[in-house]
Amino acid sequence: MDCMTDKNAQNNKRQPRSAEDRSALRAVTIFPILIIVAAIWAFFLPSQAAVFGPWIPTLLGIIMFGMGLTLTIPDFKLVFTRPLPILLGVVAQFVIMPLLALILVTVLNLPDAVAVGVILVGAAPGGTSSNVISYLAKADVALSVTMTSISTLLAPIFTPLLTLWLAGSRMDLDAGAMAITIVKTVLIPVIGGLVLRLIIPKIIDKILPALPWVSALGISGVVAGVVAGSVEAIKAAGLMIFLVVILHNGLGYLLGYFAAKLARFDNRVARTVSIEVGMQNSGMAATLAKTHFAATPETALPGAIFSVWHNLSGAMLAAFFRRSAESKAATTQE
Repeated sequence: MDCMTDKNAQNNKRQPRSAEDRSALRAVTIFPILIIVAAIWAFFLPSQAAVFGPWIPTLLGIIMFGMGLTLTIPDFKLVFTRPLPILLGVVAQFVIMPLLALILVTVLNLPDAVAVGVILVGAAPGGTSSNVISYLAKADVALSVTMTSISTLLAPIFTPLLTLWLAGSRMDLDAGAMAITIVKTVLIPVIGGLVLRLIIPKIIDKILPALPWVSALGISGVVAGVVAGSVEAIKAAGLMIFLVVILHNGLGYLLGYFAAKLARFDNRVARTVSIEVGMQNSGMAATLAKTHFAATPETALPGAIFSVWHNLSGAMLAAFFRRSAESKAATTQE
């Protein structure tokens, strides 16, 4: 659901919302409900939900293609006009979350398979709903779009390398094969969507309101496929996985925010970096785990659970940031 906000709303002005905006806001509200329903269905009726298992890489490709359709060339101009906050956001993305993952799995002494899944989530790029959450939080949407796009484009390099470095001692990992998977299921679909929008922009503009729902349904399918193949693992280690996911996500928000404040950026940038760092492309992490660690289905669980939790927590964080921003604006006017 990335990049689903009207470009004219990027400065958070009080303007009528576009159909794309309204669709995105509805989707980000209903999205957690959809994936919770998908997870519950898969847990209690795994034989039915297992049909999604073989389709997980395809579903991720569709989600990433939809993300590419929402992008335009001007979305990348901030790399040149505002390089410092972009650099901070991307560096924080690939430093804070992977290291947090390593610390958490070590302190909590998680089994190797689950630990690798948590590290995979930490090494993933920005999440697929962070731009809408940034819009709701009165953060810098243009900055959020660019951060998500750049971290996604860098994922074929950094995600395999970080996973190999931090988790290679726990399980056998072919970083080259993982990089190829990311290129096929993430990079090529994103670039393909971007190119298609350049070629037929008017047609793509008409279908933009539907794209948040494509993303929501796609992630729900990924979650259902992962949960259906991991029912016994959830029963054995479910509470511990929920705990590490909540800590990972929450500390990511907190450290992302304070990293921006330490760099002396304003509150809007700090809110944006917080959201970008805390919200991961957990669907990609789950897909990579399902593809490269098929013998240990519990490796995909942290990604699936993160997909549920970070959308709930993101909505709550957006409400907090929004109230804070509005309160500060009211105080300033007085």
